[in-house]
Amino acid sequence: MTIAAARAPDAPVITVHVPLGDRAYDIFVGRGLLGEAGARIAALGARAAAIVTDSNVGALYGGALADALQQRGLRASIITVAPGEATKSYASLETVCDAVLEARIERGDLVIALGGGVVGDLAGFAAAVARRGVRFVQVPTSLLSQVDSSVGGKTGINSRHGKNLVGAFHQPSLVLADTALLDTLPIREMRAGYAEVVKYGLIDDAGFFDWCEANWQGVFAGGPERNEAVAQSCRAKAAVVVRDEREEGDRALLNLGHTFGHALERITRYDSARLVHGEGVAIGMCLAFRFSAFLGLCSADDATRVERHLVTVGLPTRLQDVPGGFGTVDELLDGMAQDKKVKAGALTFILARGIGQSFVAHGIEIAKVRAFLNHEIAATRT
Repeated sequence: MTIAAARAPDAPVITVHVPLGDRAYDIFVGRGLLGEAGARIAALGARAAAIVTDSNVGALYGGALADALQQRGLRASIITVAPGEATKSYASLETVCDAVLEARIERGDLVIALGGGVVGDLAGFAAAVARRGVRFVQVPTSLLSQVDSSVGGKTGINSRHGKNLVGAFHQPSLVLADTALLDTLPIREMRAGYAEVVKYGLIDDAGFFDWCEANWQGVFAGGPERNEAVAQSCRAKAAVVVRDEREEGDRALLNLGHTFGHALERITRYDSARLVHGEGVAIGMCLAFRFSAFLGLCSADDATRVERHLVTVGLPTRLQDVPGGFGTVDELLDGMAQDKKVKAGALTFILARGIGQSFVAHGIEIAKVRAFLNHEIAATRT
């Protein structure tokens, strides 16, 4: 068990502040930050911490992080769960909550999520409900979790009815995004996380999408572009969260591509061998832009440009790219009917009038969605 290499003295750290009043917190982005985690977490003033991690990440960093905290005077314990989306379950929530209580974690203490999005969502939800709420820290170790799931306070688990349908809003006290940890991330996971980076450009920042087209190779290679991509994604998400913390308005824009993507994840039964979240989002974003073009809202050229960039970085963009099949139209529609944005039984989509011009579209007629999906499926046969 080792801690990541210490940050070089001249290595920059980017700070993104999330101004939520007495629940405000900072996101630190930079290479080598895990080596400073003991000091930065101890500064929060807790007496004890429970580190929730999966067996893969924990084997690399869990013991060393616990040692670093203990050296700073915190009583530290490690709670290990299995890797993979299936861990976001009622059974795992019970296991983690019981372990947090057994570790005598009090409200003023900390739950630390050390891992990717699955660990962050599960640990955050456990922190939200154990003792009716204890503080927690996000130490995201994947690109997807650094740019998306670790920021904003959404926590939760999956249900047999759909993804992330059981959860709570519970803001972290600190986020440490060590971008050096991504150097050894499998390329498939890097690509999946990058889909969430691109999303922020497609929502409301066409200039950032231009930047992604020009700089994506630097993001993957680990240069300064990676820090900037993570920081800019965090800035964009933080700005939306501050305006709409509980997803009653603008925050729904962050779900661009997710209505389609979550339905595909449900159809594949959250089997990461077939589809991981970021891949579902990539397909979903392309479907959202093609659906927008189908409805006459944006140009086909914009939809093609989005698809072209995602294909260039190696991401799936069409229904036929799902290994093992994408189900039937009825199965896709049924999955969308369980989406969290459904209101009074009507489907809500994030659609676009162009790149950087996304908007929340309420009350989309099922018949139009069905016609579009039939058009997409027919295109796979030509």
